[in-house]
Amino acid sequence: MKIHLLDYLVCPECKGSLRCHPQEGREGEVETGALHCTGCAAEFPIVRGIPRFVRGALSADKARTADAFGWEWQEFSELHDSWETYEQQFLDWIAPLTPDFFREKVVLDAGCGMGRFSAAAVRFGAREVIAIDLSDAVESARRTTAALPNVHVVQADIYHLPFARPFDFAFSIGVLHHLPDPEGGFQALVRHLKDGGSIFGWVYGRENNGWLVYVGNPLRERVFSRLPRPILYGLSFLVTAGLHPLLKLLYRPADGGPVRPLASRLPYRGYLTWLAQFGFRHNHHVVFDHMVAPTAFYLRREEFAAWFQRAGLEDVQLSWRNQNSWRGLGRRPAGVATAQPAISSAPAQPATSSGRAGGTARGEAGVAAHGEPVEP
Repeated sequence: MKIHLLDYLVCPECKGSLRCHPQEGREGEVETGALHCTGCAAEFPIVRGIPRFVRGALSADKARTADAFGWEWQEFSELHDSWETYEQQFLDWIAPLTPDFFREKVVLDAGCGMGRFSAAAVRFGAREVIAIDLSDAVESARRTTAALPNVHVVQADIYHLPFARPFDFAFSIGVLHHLPDPEGGFQALVRHLKDGGSIFGWVYGRENNGWLVYVGNPLRERVFSRLPRPILYGLSFLVTAGLHPLLKLLYRPADGGPVRPLASRLPYRGYLTWLAQFGFRHNHHVVFDHMVAPTAFYLRREEFAAWFQRAGLEDVQLSWRNQNSWRGLGRRPAGVATAQPAISSAPAQPATSSGRAGGTARGEAGVAAHGEPVEP
């Protein structure tokens, strides 16, 4: 832990200030030690350079999902050979934001997984990035970002963040829909924005995902997520071995090759055409991610838009990604204004599927966790 991270930390229990008591480390950085609250006397350990703010036993659903993503992001800690690939993926997820947006901002990465997007934000010019995750994925995140002096990795619960309200920007990609109360997690992040600060979220969409809601989710919840991780790893490898040739031989050429006239007839074309650009290891990770998470919410556009409205955010933009998921960007107004924002969206509007997605109550899917996104 870099010592100057203390400038941003408070006790998540009482919001009191923290004092650092190092045991091992080097100048300006603590490898082992503890943080002590000057208010309620709570103590939080620093283990392998990561301050740990998760105290006590997790609920059963949080524990299962944290375990799933923790295993996943340590096993799939490397997916691409170049940082440029990670940066391009990040920009795709956070559109319409550009690298210039990050310049000199203090950023919160809520659900950092292996830390690739925290690193990308710094490479785009962020002044500081604090990356949080509930799971053991923080171990991979620290390894990924160890050489970056302005990235800080913290193990914490999104509902009980150990921060004051210093952030210019908070983003959460592929995390909120795995929480037991997705909108509650979103509102927790909004509370940690500066006046005028922005928040971005990417969530699974309900539109066009009926097959996942009615087929994929029951199998994942009742069977796949309960399998021992090595067995699930092997099973997802076999599924990928069957899917990957279809992506490369059919969907990839349909994106601009001689079979392009067939593109409109291909099922799930928007997403699978996007997936076809990647290698086997990346796609194995995607398949594994689909199978390991205990549950996930799939949100309709109007449900997602309502989060921003109820948070009183301004300049809200929603866009549809790969015809199966939603991006959302909003800004916290100055002062305590709670004006109802106007929602703008991408020109294309999806056809609404039948059925409902979970909001803050458990619906067709939904449990807890933090973890970096793969894709629905």
